[in-house]
Amino acid sequence: MPQDNGISLVNVEENEGLPPAVNDEEPPEHRPYSIYTPSEKWLIVCTASLAGIFSPLTANIYLPAIPLLTIAFHKSTELINLTVTVYMVLQGISPMFWGTLADRAGRRPTLLACLLVLALSCVGLALVPTNAYWLLLVLRCVQAAGSASTIALGAGVIGDISAPHERGRYFGLWNVGPMVGPCIGPVLGGLLAQGFGWRAIFWFLCIATMVCFVLTLAILPETLRAIVGDGSTPPPHLYRPLFPIIGRGRFSADPSARAPVRKFRNPLLLFLYPDVSLLLLYQAIPYAVFYAVVASVSSLFQTVYPVLSEIEIGLCFLSIGGGMIIGGVVTGRLLDHDYRRIRQTLMRRAQESGEVEKAQAEHVTMEEHFPIEHARLRTMPVYITVFIVTCIGYGWCLDKGASIAGPLVLLFFIGWSTVAIASIVTTVLVDLAPEMSSSITACNNLVRCSFGAACVSVINLILNAIGIGWTYVLLSGLCAAVFPIVPLVMLKGPKWRAKRRARRQVSEAQS
Repeated sequence: MPQDNGISLVNVEENEGLPPAVNDEEPPEHRPYSIYTPSEKWLIVCTASLAGIFSPLTANIYLPAIPLLTIAFHKSTELINLTVTVYMVLQGISPMFWGTLADRAGRRPTLLACLLVLALSCVGLALVPTNAYWLLLVLRCVQAAGSASTIALGAGVIGDISAPHERGRYFGLWNVGPMVGPCIGPVLGGLLAQGFGWRAIFWFLCIATMVCFVLTLAILPETLRAIVGDGSTPPPHLYRPLFPIIGRGRFSADPSARAPVRKFRNPLLLFLYPDVSLLLLYQAIPYAVFYAVVASVSSLFQTVYPVLSEIEIGLCFLSIGGGMIIGGVVTGRLLDHDYRRIRQTLMRRAQESGEVEKAQAEHVTMEEHFPIEHARLRTMPVYITVFIVTCIGYGWCLDKGASIAGPLVLLFFIGWSTVAIASIVTTVLVDLAPEMSSSITACNNLVRCSFGAACVSVINLILNAIGIGWTYVLLSGLCAAVFPIVPLVMLKGPKWRAKRRARRQVSEAQS
């Protein structure tokens, strides 16, 4: 059987009688994956991305206020830092609950509940008396429980509305929100704390959260396929937006468009999938290094470039943020391009081999046929190489006191490659478990936040022990050490998926 770049041709059937695709981006299929138009999908994705920014933003906007809090509460820096630690712990754990709930009860009500919890906790934090340290600690836990889960819920929404051939571009844009938060958070926090006091940080978060809450309440439709299918099945009244402008007039009573309601599935069981666990580990290491870079920018730049003011140091974060925004958009489109190119190659080779009757598009894209691991991960070596090289260069530029232009340019490419790695891994994880998209993203959040918290907690110790340059050589070496995971998943992934599918079919037959 012919081969193409190591991909086995799959058995496909001719899609006779179907109209040609409108353009080369949309494959010819009997029924669209979702009823929403591209502009409506972008609006949904932008809303989900806006909600997703609150998890890292809430964590990082708080950091500049720590010195002020130590004075206000008359507590040591270690005790105030404990409020950061408990936040990061809840940030990793809470999405496991909310994500699982969203996969069962719906995306819209769960997202609204998270935003409401976040807004109320911010009001409490803004009003907390300075003689109640215990209340500050408790409210930070509640704040994390509300904000951290918005990432998993947004990923679930995108998995609901986007077919595999377009999923990359949407995840590319959506990842910008969660990843830019660490960059703009310290800048906003510093400006608010310096200009209006530490309580202004929580009032700002409350207002921003309520704006997102109102926007979600007003326009975001329910997308869980077990409830609305491809969007054409009318949801219960409580699940409908106040202004149903998205998908207006396209409801039908076709039961075939609705996915079957699934039984509760423990999200922790996803860690038993070898490909999922390996990919979670693979993304966690670069994410932890990225978080270490962001967490140490202010202190390192203040030491290496003492002429910079606090505001000027804050503006340096725009470099990494700009790289992430551009990288998210470009990488997402490249992901979709790879998917379409490989899909078209499979169909063409099937036709050239004389198996014209097996060239049906929907058979090529079925899970058991399509080499999704190769389609998604084939460009990963480029991005991880850029990430490793730029991290090493960034460290040595600061170590040698080079012109500030050097670190700023390298921060741009660190941001670009970081969001590219995140977009690729998030997309392939949802491809591997589309029916549990929020749950699997919650698992991803748990692992990478745990690694990120660990790295941030030791980064200053490493910097002081071996210096800036060798610190980033060490961290980059960890990224290089986990890279073999990518070719391993590309090689073994299809077999692991086949085994899971066989077990699932046996289980469904017995039930």
